[in-house]
Amino acid sequence: MEVRAYTKNVRMSPKKVRQVAREIQGMEASRAMNTLKFIPRKSARLISKTLQSAMANAENNHNLNADDLTVSEAIIEEGRTMRRFIPCARGSAHPIRKRSCHIRITLSE
Repeated sequence: MEVRAYTKNVRMSPKKVRQVAREIQGMEASRAMNTLKFIPRKSARLISKTLQSAMANAENNHNLNADDLTVSEAIIEEGRTMRRFIPCARGSAHPIRKRSCHIRITLSE
C-alpha cells in the first residue's frame, strides 16, 4: 500500500530542497521526522510538513499504523519560475529567476 502527499508551489529552489530530501529516502517515517527536526534549513521544515501530511493520510484514510511506514520516495519537481529583472549599468537589465518546486513524498508499508 502506498500513500502520497504533495506540497505545490513552494517558494524555494528545487536544488536546495533536494539536498535535504536525499537524506530521508529509505528511512522509517518516524525516524525521518526526527532527522528533519535537527536539520537547520527551511527546506527541512517544508519536507517535514509534507511528511506529517502523508503520515496523517495513511492513518486516517487507509487505516495504517504510522510506525510501520517507510519513506519509499521523496521527489522534488520543478515548479514555475518567476522572472524578474534588476537594473544594471547603461540602462540595461539582468534577469533574475525566482524558482519554486513541488514536493512529493510517498510512504509504503
